[in-house]
Amino acid sequence: MSSKTVLKRFFRMIKPRMGFVALSLFCSLLYVGCSLAIPVLVGKSVDLMVGEGAVDFSKLYLYMGIVGALIVVGMAAQFLQSTANNRLTFLTVMDLRNELIGKLQKLSLSYFDAKPSGVIVGNMVSDAEALSDGVLLALTQLFTGALTIVGTLVLMLVYQPIIALVVVLLTPLSLLTARFITKKTRQKFAEQAKLKAEQTSFIEDSVTNHKTVKAYSREKEMEEKYAVMNEELRKVSLFATFYSSLTNPTTRFVNSVVYAAVALFGGLCCIGTISVGGALTAGGVASLLSYAGQYAKPFNEISGVIAEFQASLVGAKRVFEMLDGEEDVSDENGVVLSGDGDVELQNVSFSYDKDRELLKNLSLKAEKGKHVAIVGPTGCGKTTLINLLMRFYDVDDGKIVTDGTDIKFATRKSLRRSYGMVLQESWIRKATVRENLTLGNDFTDDEIANAAKLCKADGFIRALDGGYDAVINEDSLSQGQKQLLCITRVMLLGSGRLILDEATSAVDVRTEKNINEAFDLLMKGKTSFVVAHRLSTIKHSDVILVMKEGNVIEKGTHEELIKQGGFYKELYDSSLAAR
Repeated sequence: MSSKTVLKRFFRMIKPRMGFVALSLFCSLLYVGCSLAIPVLVGKSVDLMVGEGAVDFSKLYLYMGIVGALIVVGMAAQFLQSTANNRLTFLTVMDLRNELIGKLQKLSLSYFDAKPSGVIVGNMVSDAEALSDGVLLALTQLFTGALTIVGTLVLMLVYQPIIALVVVLLTPLSLLTARFITKKTRQKFAEQAKLKAEQTSFIEDSVTNHKTVKAYSREKEMEEKYAVMNEELRKVSLFATFYSSLTNPTTRFVNSVVYAAVALFGGLCCIGTISVGGALTAGGVASLLSYAGQYAKPFNEISGVIAEFQASLVGAKRVFEMLDGEEDVSDENGVVLSGDGDVELQNVSFSYDKDRELLKNLSLKAEKGKHVAIVGPTGCGKTTLINLLMRFYDVDDGKIVTDGTDIKFATRKSLRRSYGMVLQESWIRKATVRENLTLGNDFTDDEIANAAKLCKADGFIRALDGGYDAVINEDSLSQGQKQLLCITRVMLLGSGRLILDEATSAVDVRTEKNINEAFDLLMKGKTSFVVAHRLSTIKHSDVILVMKEGNVIEKGTHEELIKQGGFYKELYDSSLAAR
């Protein structure tokens, strides 16, 4: 995505708040007008004081009064411009982050599979902030600087054309300096942003999995890896900072050259050595020197803004790339499922990597109310099958039919509400136990407590300080307790179908037995899919699907599959031997 495209999209974003932009530009124009008028009056005041006993105090006081008024008006204009810029900045960032969080809910799972979570967090926080600070504030400063440059140049032409010509001839020094710095900093800031995102992702992974790091004594290796990343970031940041820091001293040097040239030629014009355009008064020289300073100052500011602008464009590009991420296809007009019929896969093929097949022409039917177990070695496609049933991914070929409808033509909301899902990895957010169980749904205290008792979770919940109103997070409970809460959550929802993906892997055998009894009661008359490694827990399933390399190679009850003496029997015997 080019810088031009990024700017176009940004301007479309701030279009609803063009009132703030207009106010900012008007205040900028007013401030520049005041700052350009002041040197004229100061020059006239200087001329009023030339000559012994020739001071015209009445006009001097008048001019000084007007100068004071212009200063007050200029300060007020700056204050209003700053207020407008801040409002525009913060409201735009708010809109941008709201759009990003909305986009986050619509992105397909393939996007999250391809992007580290640290990069996504960086887009939401750092890049959005860089966009506002760099682009919004830079544009207003560029406008003020451009007005100042044009205004001072015009007034210098009025005072003395030859001095204006000298200034114009020296101007390319500032432009060439800015171009050199911009070219050098663009690439370095892009590399810096990339390395920061990678570092953020690494830190997040380290913090999230710190127990695993300690358990395997990998602290030293993590430190060394982080040190390497830090060193790479240091080198890139050093170059980026070095080139951007050249802005101030180089442009100040050019400013000094311009100022000295104006002073030299102004003095020569004042004493009559140079008479092109007429002689200058002492006050005229004072005004020109003031304009020379005003003319040169924006080049200094603009060069610094351009360096910051380059960094913000990198962040803006990353933000817009996230906003352009592939979304799940809209299904607002889709069929609303009842959620209690048969589920059938018809010649389904799917792969995450198009160069490597996973599921190939898979066909199976789960009749209403049946308990379907899915077993097989790691990587055979069990969890992938669950992802397809929930339409986290769409099939590459074939179709999945639920309640007589191809799920591609059904709304995701109705499809997913028809399933209660418990995964191997439990999800608990920082909130009360009650809020974690209900997820915003309305349930009575009795309904919550009864579901918890059924799952054997009521005892440890009441033992917490605050009971069901205790605030918990990921680290407050054991893995087994978190899993019990997730199972209680599903029981409360009372969905027509159930998906268990290693749902009891983190609980002990006794608790698992109690939970399975609760599930038998809960899922009576409902369709359920159970992915399990503990084959002893699925012996009473209505049908067991044995998967291998993306295909269902065996199908039947536990007794039937054992009698066949095939792959399932090998798996079952292996599980018994491992106990």
